[in-house]
Amino acid sequence: MKKIVVLGGGYGGVLTAKKLAKNFKKNDDVQIQLIDRNPYHTMLTELHEVAANRTSEDAVKMDLKKIFAGLKVDVVLDEVENIDFNAQSLQGKRSSYAYDYLVIGTGSKPTFFGIQGAEENSYTLWSYDDAVKLKDRFRQMFTEASKETDKAIRREKLSFVVVGAGFTGVELIGEMAEYRKELCREFFIEESEVRMIVADMAPKILPLLPDNLIAKAEKRLKKMDIEIIVGKQITGVSETGVDLGDQKLIARTVIWTAGVEGAGILDKLDVQQKGRKRIETNAHLQSLDHENVYVVGDNIFFIPEGEERPVPQMVENAEHAAPLIAHNITADIKGGTKKEYKPAFHGTMVSIGSRYGVASVGLPGKFFPLTGLFAMFAKHAINVLYLCTVLGFNKVWTYMMHEVFHAHDRRTFLGGHFSKRSPNFWLVPLRVFVGWMWLHEGWDKLQKIIDDPNKIFLIPADPRADVVSAASQAVGNVADTVDAQAAASAVQTAGEAVTAIPVPGFVSDMVQSMMNLMFYTGDGGYTWLATAFQIGMVAAEIIFGLMLIAGLFSAIASLATIAMGLMIWSSGMAPTDMWWYWFAAFALIGGSGSIFGLDYYVLPWLKKHWKKTWFAKRWYLYTDD
Repeated sequence: MKKIVVLGGGYGGVLTAKKLAKNFKKNDDVQIQLIDRNPYHTMLTELHEVAANRTSEDAVKMDLKKIFAGLKVDVVLDEVENIDFNAQSLQGKRSSYAYDYLVIGTGSKPTFFGIQGAEENSYTLWSYDDAVKLKDRFRQMFTEASKETDKAIRREKLSFVVVGAGFTGVELIGEMAEYRKELCREFFIEESEVRMIVADMAPKILPLLPDNLIAKAEKRLKKMDIEIIVGKQITGVSETGVDLGDQKLIARTVIWTAGVEGAGILDKLDVQQKGRKRIETNAHLQSLDHENVYVVGDNIFFIPEGEERPVPQMVENAEHAAPLIAHNITADIKGGTKKEYKPAFHGTMVSIGSRYGVASVGLPGKFFPLTGLFAMFAKHAINVLYLCTVLGFNKVWTYMMHEVFHAHDRRTFLGGHFSKRSPNFWLVPLRVFVGWMWLHEGWDKLQKIIDDPNKIFLIPADPRADVVSAASQAVGNVADTVDAQAAASAVQTAGEAVTAIPVPGFVSDMVQSMMNLMFYTGDGGYTWLATAFQIGMVAAEIIFGLMLIAGLFSAIASLATIAMGLMIWSSGMAPTDMWWYWFAAFALIGGSGSIFGLDYYVLPWLKKHWKKTWFAKRWYLYTDD
């Protein structure tokens, strides 16, 4: 039995454990264990949204046991305090854990560079708990300031300083500026009274971005009434502000985002470290001191061949390193050739509030800038791709709800147009009416089928058949059906002027080819498939009509009626009143059956039992609501 222990449930740890589980899913002699002190994985890059109340607190958390449901990974909740590399054992507060292979992915923590008072008097943004504390702090300061009569103290409580103008600091101050508007409305405070500052010792903000994007970011921050102070030595932090040499920024709330270093446990480890407690590795991402110890994510200190700097402490580094480490451990156990770490990073991006961002993306040596909506779209797209690898449909659905459809206070890159919600009960009359119309149409057609099962009236006559015969049939068709009306060409031949929704030529050609293959015989008659199709269409109209009336699976029924309408249209037989069928069905997709309908009872029951199935757990095919 070989035991692999992954220490840390961050980006690198989770992705490595998932890759290992895939590689060893058929190997019962390999055990994989992931250890973390929290029961959830945190999206650290989105903490600023929680801190500034753009998304709910659970938006950045993912249950580790849910992530590894159906996978051969044992999730253990414990805080590891030391590692004995000689004994190949980890010592936690609850127990000790032996390993044959160890992956260290403990992540980072804020570093304060020895600046007096910085750690004691600053808030940080490096964990879920940090984000929640900050959100509470903002509300607390506005609450107290709204009652404060002393102008100086009121000013202090309404002043906020973010130290650190890198990605985290800029993203946070941008979100805070938007949150300011909401808090000012709630507590009846003028926005001009609130002071927000981002300060850094570096000569410019966002130093990893090109100068043209930095200029755009600065312009956006100033437009949001955020003060920028750069190139100033920070000498101390107190309960009332930040010391910048001989200058003091007065503020009751200081947030420190100025840098990171390795997690606390690294202080106790006898391994070679460089660059603020990062573990030095070889090209296979093994510790230089222990071949069976691999390093992932922020803990890596490795300078790729041809580069001058070590790999950056960013999520994409963890995403590249995780599969390589899983491959190399697999090669150690099963035999094979190890791979060397040669990351190719695709750029960086930063959001400034919910609606604007800047990004430099592309391939090594071929980066191009993005700003505004395009940068925000790129950021969200990358997040979605990452979530697909971690928690699949479940988290992607949740993310889209938080970021687009349920966005708080219209704070979304789409401007809130998709997040405006109306009560579903206004749609109940429309749902019942559309259902009745489909039921009525289907029931009338059913009577025709019962009278003569062999009479085909929902499929145009074969244009290759005798024109007079086709015209005669078309005249009969007009009396038989409302939505079919008969093929437009055949009706015109018969002299009956029926208005149909136009169909592009290439669509008509494709549909005609399909009909020639499936529905028509060589002598211009109809095949048995034509009869089956007609019966199926009539049955569908009745069934989906009843489903809409009853409010049962109303979203599915709405989509199905749209599909039926498209089939009728593509055959050239859709009258103009088909337009309202389509648009009404689109309006009903969003859950109209949950009000005065069976969906109110059926869907919660199905969700409860569906999410318990192994298939849904394994592939995350469920939602949490």
